[in-house]
Amino acid sequence: MKFSLLFLWLFMSLSNASDANSLLFHGNCTTCHFETKSVSAPSMMEVRKRYLSAFPQKKDFVKQMAQWVQQPNETTSIMQDAINKYELMPNLAFEKDVLEDIASYIYETDFK
Repeated sequence: MKFSLLFLWLFMSLSNASDANSLLFHGNCTTCHFETKSVSAPSMMEVRKRYLSAFPQKKDFVKQMAQWVQQPNETTSIMQDAINKYELMPNLAFEKDVLEDIASYIYETDFK
C-alpha cells in the first residue's frame, strides 16, 4: 500500500511538472516558434533536431539551449542558417530555471 501511494504521488508530481513546462513552452515560445512550421522563426521541430544532434545528452541539451536563449549571440549559435534567414532571436528576460524547464520540455517532446 505504501509503495502504491508513493508511486501515485511521484507520478502526479512528474505529471504536474510536465504540464507546467508545457504551459511555459506554449505560453512563450510558440508566438514565434511553431511546432512544425517555420514562419517567423525556425520550427521547434528544427530547433530540437539541431540541438539533439549537437547535444544528445539531456543535461547538455538543456544547459546549452537555456544558456543561448538567455543571451542570444550570433557567434555562439549552432543555427547560423536560421539567423541568416530570420535574424537573431531577441534577448528575452526569462530566469535561467524557467529556460531550463522549457528546454527540458523541448528535449522530451517529439514535435510532429
